[in-house]
Amino acid sequence: MKKTVLFLSAAVLSLSLASASAWAADAEAGKKLAEQKCTTCHAFGKAIAKAGKIGPSLEAGIAGKPAGKTAGFAYSPAMTKMAGEGLTWTDENLDKFLTSPKGFMQGTKMMAFPGLPNEAERADVIAFLKTLPTP
Repeated sequence: MKKTVLFLSAAVLSLSLASASAWAADAEAGKKLAEQKCTTCHAFGKAIAKAGKIGPSLEAGIAGKPAGKTAGFAYSPAMTKMAGEGLTWTDENLDKFLTSPKGFMQGTKMMAFPGLPNEAERADVIAFLKTLPTP
């Protein structure tokens, strides 16, 4: 009985700690990181220049939305295929994609971007993406 209680307590504690990292995501830190790592290819809003971007604009927001839907952008066949299969930018999918774009989606146009290996940084960027306006 004591082992069961101890095991359940440890399980609850580990789940609490895992959830705490998600709650601790910092959108402002994510914005700064996105400005450093992502604006070479993507635009995020009026404060960040749009000219010469080779990736789709993300300023209308993508979090929670279907992938591959920015009007006027020519997506890779890989993105078009996954979008057609119903890919939505959930927190989980954004996390996987930002970890390794080419690992998540073979043939993505983001082949030059190595990804964000740091879990906290990815959580911060996702928190920032969730602040972007949605139409």
